[in-house]
Amino acid sequence: MKPSQKRGRKHKRQDASSAENAAGDAKDASLIESPSPLSPEPASASEANPSPSRRNRGRGKKRRLNNNQSEPTGQRSSLPHQNGDCSNGLIVSGAAISESIPAAPSWETVVKAVPSMDAVVKVFCVHTEPNFSLPWQRKRQYSSGSSGFIIGGRRVLTNAHSVEHHTQVKLKKRGSDTKYLATVLAIGTECDIALLTVNDDEFWEGVSPVEFGDLPALQDAVTVVGYPIGGDTISVTSGVVSRMEILSYVHGSTELLGLQIDAAINSGNSGGPAFNDKGRCVGIAFQSLKHEDAENIGYVIPTPVIGHFIQDYEKHNKYTGFPVIGIEWQKMENPDLRKKMGMESHQKGVRIRRIEPTAPESQVLKPSDIILSFDGVNIANDGTVPFRHGERIGFSYLISQKYTGDSALVKILRNKEILEFNIKLAIHKKLIPGHIGGKPPSYFIVAGFVFTTVSVPYLRSEYGKEYEFDAPVKLLDKHLHAMAQSVDEQLVVVSQVLVSDINIGYEEIVNTQVLAFNGKPVKNLKCLAEMVENCDDEYMEFSLDYDQIVVLQTKTAKEATLDILTTHCIPSAMSDDLKN
Repeated sequence: MKPSQKRGRKHKRQDASSAENAAGDAKDASLIESPSPLSPEPASASEANPSPSRRNRGRGKKRRLNNNQSEPTGQRSSLPHQNGDCSNGLIVSGAAISESIPAAPSWETVVKAVPSMDAVVKVFCVHTEPNFSLPWQRKRQYSSGSSGFIIGGRRVLTNAHSVEHHTQVKLKKRGSDTKYLATVLAIGTECDIALLTVNDDEFWEGVSPVEFGDLPALQDAVTVVGYPIGGDTISVTSGVVSRMEILSYVHGSTELLGLQIDAAINSGNSGGPAFNDKGRCVGIAFQSLKHEDAENIGYVIPTPVIGHFIQDYEKHNKYTGFPVIGIEWQKMENPDLRKKMGMESHQKGVRIRRIEPTAPESQVLKPSDIILSFDGVNIANDGTVPFRHGERIGFSYLISQKYTGDSALVKILRNKEILEFNIKLAIHKKLIPGHIGGKPPSYFIVAGFVFTTVSVPYLRSEYGKEYEFDAPVKLLDKHLHAMAQSVDEQLVVVSQVLVSDINIGYEEIVNTQVLAFNGKPVKNLKCLAEMVENCDDEYMEFSLDYDQIVVLQTKTAKEATLDILTTHCIPSAMSDDLKN
């Protein structure tokens, strides 16, 4: 069974017909948005009413005692007398009880003990997600709650999935009854971090920003603070750093440095800070592992990734992303393989299998080149580099420390000759992107055929969190292995066919790639829309995958389009981005 990593956002749909109690909300929150069994914890449950069971808690059966009935000798009285005295001296008076219980610590004492906790805020967000099945409209809005924390510069950090597709974001400080409207400054989908701010000066009064600490070592104590499911007040869980390696960030479909801890990270913990024993933040809680064979496995975004996100925003006044080298590589652990490639006994590295045609390094690197080092750091035959004492990590960590547009020195071995190149690092262009950047999906409609582009959110919407198993094999093959030949190339598919007299016999075509139109290759959706709009041939012929073709009479098809749009209440035959 595939393990499940869930994002820590707990949320509940705003449905007037729903009248569930807190227990029901908690159950729903744990189930919503778990993209795959190996996925980050969906972020937060919206505000729930107290459980009815709490009202009945402590209610016992009332007993009536006959005034003439006395208790057996030596038995404790269950009811005090009306004058406050106790029978047989066995019941302690209220004053005695209060004297025996130590006084609760004052608010000032608690704040002084854990000052960093006051910087942790609760994030309330209303989301309106795109509807990939009906791309001309959006889904019904829903609310969620998650965690965040205040940093310097009047800013707040939380998870990207906590405010994804937001229409409104509000923040509430610890111990406050006021929710403040927040503005989203930047969303880093790849690293699952978002940066917020609040314009109201009152929000920033009396709160000290969280300070960041160094990258923790294994077995270092960590404390995760946030507002998870199970209550409305702040929650604290503790554990230790169990592992540190390159992790799969489920929300961004990327791989970056991450910390594994054994502290509980539940729905709603998303965006909350993880403190070390000195009260400094060493990471952001963002996902956990849910599997029958695993217990208390949570994941934290470490400070190097957080620092990269913040500096990227400050440097470019926006989030530009984490650069990558657009190559696929092979380990060189086999001695015969190393000899065949001309490597000497002291040389180590990895072999380039394929290079992205759209990557800048495709101009200088070639397949079968051996990458010996990156920016002066030698790469081992298994693709790792020294990290800290006694630790090694994948060399992609070195790349992720760079910024978009930076240069890096790469040493390679080609035909037994050592060469060095300065390559410019850029964002990875994928044929099927991992996200759509918060934009609405593109679409084009003619004669009831709904054309759109494929992305990971589209696959997840169409086939669920197990899309890697349920989606068509050809789409999955392109998702995992295909490379874009140009920066504007897209995978265009017939999403569905809106049934009409004009498209009889084509109704069952679903999620099938469009290869060509009237013999011309389809490069992207805009290219297809322009060719259809400008077509003056008698017939339109769409060449699809699996050797299927769709033939329509041009004049009749275009005339039928308007009626189909009216029938399905579709405002336009194409999305706004295709009109420009």
